[in-house]
Amino acid sequence: MTAPDRGSRPRVTLRRRAGVLLRLPAGLLLVSWQYFWRITALHRSETPGDAGDLPAPLPPEVVDERTKPISEGVGPMFHRRFRVRIVDARMSARALIATVAADLNRAAPWTVAVFVKTRGREGELRVGDEYRVQMPGPWDGPVRVIGRDSTSFTLGTLQGHLEAGQIRFGVRDVDGALEFEAEAWARAGDRLADLLYSRLRVAKEIQFNMWVHFCLNAAAFSGGRPSGGVVIETRGIPGELCRDTGGR
Repeated sequence: MTAPDRGSRPRVTLRRRAGVLLRLPAGLLLVSWQYFWRITALHRSETPGDAGDLPAPLPPEVVDERTKPISEGVGPMFHRRFRVRIVDARMSARALIATVAADLNRAAPWTVAVFVKTRGREGELRVGDEYRVQMPGPWDGPVRVIGRDSTSFTLGTLQGHLEAGQIRFGVRDVDGALEFEAEAWARAGDRLADLLYSRLRVAKEIQFNMWVHFCLNAAAFSGGRPSGGVVIETRGIPGELCRDTGGR
């Protein structure tokens, strides 16, 4: 496989920063409304993390000057797992991840996020494909597919994103049921995003809401139903541990 095309780094302009701030109230309203009406049990935990929470190095073949690794972020890194157990699914683990990968907007809550494909063919997801995620908060930005196998895929952030990190979606068979998981490693992309994410916690809650709904939507179109609610585990990692995770 050839390396991704190289190009100039997009800059986060003042206009875009202003747009982030203007869109946050709408994002907060949506999050509050969905919290109010949600009936699925949520099991949240937040504990200190360590170097063992860092992600694997980025594959060299997907790294170029547009890559925005965790080492280029600001503030602490958060390692988060969103997990739902699905019973009575009518899909295999492979079929479910293939369905999610074919159209990310099918699982994403449309009120919070829209995936716009900017590189690669519609209806499939391959390493090197790119998307721009449009959200009412500081996650509106470009991502690239950095990993793909029969039961999982991973997205990594690119320059211009207000976050630095990656997220992996996977499905596996566990005791006769399916387990769908979104596992994220992320830091704020700059000081503004750090304020909104790790200090005011505004953007962090928007992200929380998005991935909870992503898991529940995946369970719904698998033909099964969630069992035991959604488990969300968060571990905070000091920023100084992220210095050597760039992959370049």
